[in-house]
Amino acid sequence: MKLLCLLFFLLILPVTLSAQSGAIEVTAPGNRFLKLAVDAPRCTDALANPATAKLAVDVLVNDMNMSGLFSAEGRATPAASREQLLADFNYTPWVTAGFDMLVKGEYSLKSGGLTVEYRLYDIINRKMVTAQRYHGSTKDIRRFSHQFADEILRVITGEKGIFTTKIAYVASHTGNKEIYVMDWDGGNPLPLTKNGSINMNPDFSPDGRDVIFSSYKRGNPDMYRRSLSNSSETLISNRKGLNITGNWSPDGGSIALALSKDGDAEIYTIDREGGHPVRLTKSPALDLYPAWSPDGKRIAFVSDRLGKPQIFIMNSDGSGVKRLTTSGNYNVNPRWSPKGDKIVFSRLSGSGFNIITISPDGSGESQLTADGNNENPSWSGDGRFICFSSKRGGGDGIYVMRADGSGQMKVSQSKGKYFQPVWSRR
Repeated sequence: MKLLCLLFFLLILPVTLSAQSGAIEVTAPGNRFLKLAVDAPRCTDALANPATAKLAVDVLVNDMNMSGLFSAEGRATPAASREQLLADFNYTPWVTAGFDMLVKGEYSLKSGGLTVEYRLYDIINRKMVTAQRYHGSTKDIRRFSHQFADEILRVITGEKGIFTTKIAYVASHTGNKEIYVMDWDGGNPLPLTKNGSINMNPDFSPDGRDVIFSSYKRGNPDMYRRSLSNSSETLISNRKGLNITGNWSPDGGSIALALSKDGDAEIYTIDREGGHPVRLTKSPALDLYPAWSPDGKRIAFVSDRLGKPQIFIMNSDGSGVKRLTTSGNYNVNPRWSPKGDKIVFSRLSGSGFNIITISPDGSGESQLTADGNNENPSWSGDGRFICFSSKRGGGDGIYVMRADGSGQMKVSQSKGKYFQPVWSRR
């Protein structure tokens, strides 16, 4: 019964035209958000596609607003010549409107192909900051816009954005619990499993090419590795009992997971093919949810060895076990931040769970959510954002927020129950 209760709470390369190396210094008075205009890209041939242009603007505006650096809005100026579009245009109206930066673009549609060019301008200093050109098809417009959003963050902060990354999750709208993958903002949801069974606990490999997950499709909760580039699926652990809550090591060479082959659930490591199991915990209690530190030297995990589920930290060889959480009676789902300075987890408080962050030394605890029932947090690869599942407003969805808890936004788009999200590192 104890095990069942814990399990119950358990998814075309650009051509650079010009860019500055490193970050640029762009400031706004009073530490306000930078005001960014995204001008709808114009078609340079006779095959204009307004829906493509609108989608490009919507994606860029959403990415930039979520970044926490910009207040972005879409604009549509009157048609102009190519020279006016991307070169000798008039900065004055944009300055008068109070904008700090501007994205302008153009696209062409020829022989079923799409070419898009985006440029970012510093309105205050009247100069172009960076530009990118992309080649593909019309279905790639979302990806191209995400790529340019990443480029904008790179030139502003010195660190590329994460808007081209993916979120894997579990959804049950088909009547079964299947694994899906979507863009960070909920776009392009695609099924990863279609086996009609219970699939759970997805986790991306560090290079973003594979997902591990547990599935009951053969009757036992076994662990599989699934390629994202094809339909290849490999059984990597079908040991007796539980093979669950797998987490890739930072170098991609090992997987930490919970196995119950020797009785109760304990933390083990295996190699990426499922071999060479090494037992790390030796406790009569349940040990689950291992999570590697970004340097691979430590592992956080959940154990009820003190009576209630709490989060502990140990060295990656199983030595030096220390209790991390000292508040709350039910703390689960730990995930280490990419920079190693925070661990995010979910805590049962009152009638539901909330998302909490804490430093690895146990200090600086901060509650990020207050509405609904919030579980399974996972960091974006740059540590700026956290995705999580939440039951609020009458539905179960996947949400994204900034690392300080601001900007909470639902990204799952269809009806049904969504849970156990995990953010790809790349």
